[in-house]
Amino acid sequence: MTTGTDSSAAPPATLDLWKAGLRSVPAEIWTRTGLRTLILADNDLASVPSDIARLRNLHTLDLGHNALTRLPEQIGDLTGLTRCLYLHDNRLTELPATLGRLNRLGYLNIGENPLGQLPESLGAMTGLHELRAQHAALTGLPTSLGRLAGLRELWLRGNQLTGLPATVSGLHALRELELRENALPEIPDALRGLPLLRRLDLRGNKLHDVPHWLADLPALEKLDLRWNSVDHDAAPLRALRERGCVVLA
Repeated sequence: MTTGTDSSAAPPATLDLWKAGLRSVPAEIWTRTGLRTLILADNDLASVPSDIARLRNLHTLDLGHNALTRLPEQIGDLTGLTRCLYLHDNRLTELPATLGRLNRLGYLNIGENPLGQLPESLGAMTGLHELRAQHAALTGLPTSLGRLAGLRELWLRGNQLTGLPATVSGLHALRELELRENALPEIPDALRGLPLLRRLDLRGNKLHDVPHWLADLPALEKLDLRWNSVDHDAAPLRALRERGCVVLA
């Protein structure tokens, strides 16, 4: 019979350094190649070194709420990321094209960064089921977005979008779309063919007209058009209400 700590035990697969007061990532972390979850959120990190490429077993990485101004190209080497990548609330002005290598990642949050645009390589992230890019100063979206055939939720609140690429019509798995507080002058025609879209939030845009095809969206359960100049009694809206869709206008 033995006592004490078993020195042969595997190190923990999760390292949580949330609000640890870090200004840089401790070098010891890069030796923890068996890590599955690494949480570095709510620190004061301005950069992440290329050494992060060593953590190829990570499935979840949280770098949210820091002061990051750039990401290393090597973040694309973390092809084991399958669950979540949190990059929100930083100071990122661009994302590396290598992010597209993360084609098994399910959840990506890049909101609250002054990005302006997203890389075309985003379309290679075909494992995504949820993408959050709120308050990211986006003026447009890459045409490659339509390749994310498994995407179920797309959150784009508080950007500067005046339209959506026609390729959005390829998002056949999309169930929830938030376009609140953008600059859309009309409801994008690309949405008319989305068979599973259940919730559509268009609050606070520059909408005036309601297209007839809106009533033909077969799965729509909730439509929010508040803070727009639309006729709340327009025929398509009446038709949606009659079939049980919640319409706020």
